Amino acid sequence: MSDSIHYRPFTVADVDAAHALTLELKWPHRAEDWHFVTNLGAGFVAERDGRVIGTVLCWKYGEDTSSLGMVIVSPAFQGYGIGRRLTEMALEALGARATVLHATPAGLPLYEKLGFAPIGMLDQHQGAALQPPLLPLPARERLRPLGVNDTPRLVELASRASGLDRSAVLPALLACSDGIGLDRDGELIGFALFRRFGRGRAIGPVVAPRDADPVRAKAMIGHWLASNPGMFIRIDTPRESGLTEWLEALGLTRVDSVVKMARNAERMPPSDEALAQYGIINQAIG
Repeated sequence: MSDSIHYRPFTVADVDAAHALTLELKWPHRAEDWHFVTNLGAGFVAERDGRVIGTVLCWKYGEDTSSLGMVIVSPAFQGYGIGRRLTEMALEALGARATVLHATPAGLPLYEKLGFAPIGMLDQHQGAALQPPLLPLPARERLRPLGVNDTPRLVELASRASGLDRSAVLPALLACSDGIGLDRDGELIGFALFRRFGRGRAIGPVVAPRDADPVRAKAMIGHWLASNPGMFIRIDTPRESGLTEWLEALGLTRVDSVVKMARNAERMPPSDEALAQYGIINQAIG
């Protein structure tokens, strides 16, 4: 089998075939979702008889960090080491960078063998939410629409909260998202984006000051839920965010949990004590 498999770089022309793989595995991604992540990174495919049977994508952030995702192998060709070889090729391209990914239980043993170690958990919530209660913000804080002049500050906040350089990702994301900002005395201190994804809409990233009671994150998430009653919405939240029970009470059921892992984690910047990422962009880009 291995002699008949050809590996090569991923190109935009592979998006339709890659999308077909996600449909085969019942992943929710649209072709447009594939185009978004493809345009921001690079990757590799595995082919047999001219048919794409496996993919991996990776993204470089600044000089020291990266992420890896969209590791997919057609069910008919699983068990032949294709996923491992694709992942190895991506890691070779990324070099010594700190690399993060989100692993399913099935992928966890492979990633551990390749030098990744668990650093957290991520909970996937989705559903048609109930009307959230109005949550009061701390004094002198308010929600406001985002403007074009906010982009540099959004990049700064997103980079600090995620530990990944968002100077390329955020402008691309803003071009296809609506946004709400958290303002304190004229200074932007948090934000949440809302966009088309999969079966409906996705909320993320959600960035706010770190607090034991994530009322600010709830207020921004609640803004999007209240503005889109009955719409199918997905949000992926770090386990430590403290949002799980609140989201489930609103009808956004936790449908899956994955392990956040890192390789060369010593090259990650130190965590920001003031800011937290309460919702990620997606499980590939983080």
